[in-house]
Amino acid sequence: MKRVAILGSTGSVGHQALNVIRAQPASFTVVGLAAGRNLALLRDQAQEFRPEALALTHAPPPAARTDGQNGSAWADLQSCSPDGARVYAGADSLRDLTLSTKPDIVVAATTGLVGLSAILAALEAGIDVALANKESLIAASDLLFAAASRSGAAILPVDSEHSAIFQCLVGEDRSRVTRVILTASGGPFRTLPAAAMAKITPEQALAHPTWQMGPKITIDSATLMNKGMEVLEAGILFGRTLDYVDVVIHPQSIVHSLVEFSDGSVKAQLGYPDMELPIQYALGYPQRLASSFRPLDLAALGQLTFEAPDPVRFPCLSLAREAGRLGGTAPAVLCAADEVVVRWFLDGRLPFTAIATVIEAVLNEHPPQAVESVEQLLAVERWALEQSEETARRMAHRSGRMPVGAETR
Repeated sequence: MKRVAILGSTGSVGHQALNVIRAQPASFTVVGLAAGRNLALLRDQAQEFRPEALALTHAPPPAARTDGQNGSAWADLQSCSPDGARVYAGADSLRDLTLSTKPDIVVAATTGLVGLSAILAALEAGIDVALANKESLIAASDLLFAAASRSGAAILPVDSEHSAIFQCLVGEDRSRVTRVILTASGGPFRTLPAAAMAKITPEQALAHPTWQMGPKITIDSATLMNKGMEVLEAGILFGRTLDYVDVVIHPQSIVHSLVEFSDGSVKAQLGYPDMELPIQYALGYPQRLASSFRPLDLAALGQLTFEAPDPVRFPCLSLAREAGRLGGTAPAVLCAADEVVVRWFLDGRLPFTAIATVIEAVLNEHPPQAVESVEQLLAVERWALEQSEETARRMAHRSGRMPVGAETR
């Protein structure tokens, strides 16, 4: 039975990871659950899975308690923990939970770089990581792979596309790979005329045609930024330059990605769009666990179609490639800028088309540096978040969506 810690247990991937564990009680036990600020859901999860430790990054640790609100947050966190469970809070809580529970595998399902130090600590301790956190891999790949190499820990992809590639490569000589091909659904706007893109509403962008995901990743899918980040991930995970990573639009989301070999053969992994399958594969690796997932019925599907992405209507795909080409700290800036501007769009303060505009402007302001430490990356992220907020604010003022001097949310 594998001991599992989940960083980001209240988010979309964390929720689905718990579904997998719930369905495989003989294979996994939960030893740690960590969330950002959703204490109510964390309490429910803790009561069901009875972990050895809990963490809440947005609750202050005891030493930081200075008022009644802080004291209440700490007390609430303690009150939701099962008897005997350790409780951690604050900036170092994810790392503390990971090291104290000594799991066999960590599911890294946080967003941004908040979980980077915990992921790095897990790898340094020889703990396998099921990685669903794009930002940490894109920003700190050299640090993560160096730690994994030293300890022998595995970095196992959880994204459906990278899981597909990983599965296609089992038993293969990677030196014979000539191309990896990522599939993208195209999101809800793949046929929308370019002239209509500026009028897209948050409600429309959140209505993904095939996948059920959290709001941030759903918007990233609609802009194809998610696919752009996955291009960078694929190059990192599978040792390919970006020239060897292609993207094809596949609206049915049945073929999750493909690998081409030097003899001309192409392998693909297929399945209905369901994140629980790649999560289960990562958790169970190197075994394939039996499950009740719906078997694929190709005859019922009828046809699978493919088309090239449109870089003009979806510039975020090219922006991600450019950040990868620049290298160093540029991908960290890309991720931070995207986080900010997606929130501004969801709040109705910027149009859909401004997402790419803000990200490009912030990237242009940043001279890339070689990545040397977690502290450096966190400093770059803070700069990019602040710069993106200011750039988005100026653009919102110009567009009339936010009057000058208006309080931002």
